[in-house]
Amino acid sequence: MFNPEIEMMPREALRKLQNERLQKLVNYVYERVPFYQNAFEQQAIKPSDIKSVEDIHKLPLTRKQDLRDNYPFKLFAVPMQEVRRIHASSGTTGKPTVVGYTQKDIDIFAEVNARSMAAAGARPGMIFHNAYGYGLFTGGLGLHYGGERLGLAVIPVSGGMTERQLTLIQDMRPEVISCTPSYAQTLAEEFHKRGVSPEDLSLKYAVLGAEPWTDAIRKAVEAGLGVKATNIYGLSEIIGPGVSNEAVEEQEGSYIWEDHFYPEIVHPETGAPLPEGEAGVLVITTLTKEALPLIRYWTGDITTLRSDIGITGRTHRRMGMILGRSDDMIIVRGVNVYPSQIEAVLDNMADLAMHYQLILSREGTMDALELKMELSEDAFIRFGKPDMTNPPDDLKNLAQKVINRIKDTIGISTKVNLLAPNSVPRSEGGKLRRIIDTRKL
Repeated sequence: MFNPEIEMMPREALRKLQNERLQKLVNYVYERVPFYQNAFEQQAIKPSDIKSVEDIHKLPLTRKQDLRDNYPFKLFAVPMQEVRRIHASSGTTGKPTVVGYTQKDIDIFAEVNARSMAAAGARPGMIFHNAYGYGLFTGGLGLHYGGERLGLAVIPVSGGMTERQLTLIQDMRPEVISCTPSYAQTLAEEFHKRGVSPEDLSLKYAVLGAEPWTDAIRKAVEAGLGVKATNIYGLSEIIGPGVSNEAVEEQEGSYIWEDHFYPEIVHPETGAPLPEGEAGVLVITTLTKEALPLIRYWTGDITTLRSDIGITGRTHRRMGMILGRSDDMIIVRGVNVYPSQIEAVLDNMADLAMHYQLILSREGTMDALELKMELSEDAFIRFGKPDMTNPPDDLKNLAQKVINRIKDTIGISTKVNLLAPNSVPRSEGGKLRRIIDTRKL
């Protein structure tokens, strides 16, 4: 544990700290950020109205569009002379969201990533292979400074160039690796192709995030790389990676570092608070950030919260795996579906590999969903390496089994197209696109 005094702080003391920091934050943004001053006045809110986190629902929500409308620096609460770093999102769906950091923010960024990596199993003196992208993306630098803060020897590999990644892992013998879950799958496959078994690797712990994933992918990565894999969560608008992380001993919910980030779960449509354990949109308030403090930021990520204390003794609340994004939800003939739900349904079907794409299309006036999914290599060989364009009856029966399982569990009808191994695109280091929506083309 990196900071046990904070990570195991009694809930009453943690709540007192949150109340103090929230009151300070509300006054801070009201005095420094015109956007929030206007938002408060529009809702007839004064900073003095907020006494504790119990009042947080009175405050306005902040959304990604608000950052884009104030591009690039209008939401900053400090003059540029105090900004020490700038990151930004990719901006693939419009102007990028720009985030700034003071020196204190950078120190917090390193602290929460050090906590996260310690929770994931990393210990001072280990070698850390960091395969997250460096640059405007927050992932690479965030985990880099967290690793250094924890006392790791960091290899700043960045993303892509898979052949070099494989060589460095074999030559430098790191115990810890970080990347996206889909890229961890890619690395495991490439080692397997080269006849390198998990037992030949030095890796012990994998810190994976930046895209939704499930226990099915966890099992595949752990088996392929010989690691214990944990989920790290973050987003650039809040700070980057390090908002939360699973404990390696539990692998059951990611601890949100609540002394810095106050979480809520709200209804995806109404924004109303939801009870503990119910899935909804994660909303986060940054309690300590200086350059870009955000109040009730709508992350768009669908998850749950739980407050029970796990075996590690950490007292901070835990969030579940991300089911999907509220704006990535698939609606098929009136049924709401997230890709991770389909993935979870197919877990433990040994003949399938966890490489898939979902194709949404329109047939007449109706939506249609096709699942393209690879056979495992063992199954492909066992079926005699068949021509997948004219599959034998055994494969047709397997496809029907998948159709039935999805129908019985989720309640939607799908077309299933089973493919030979290595037919679905792989991650080259970044996030993997699993949904192709031809209805929008």
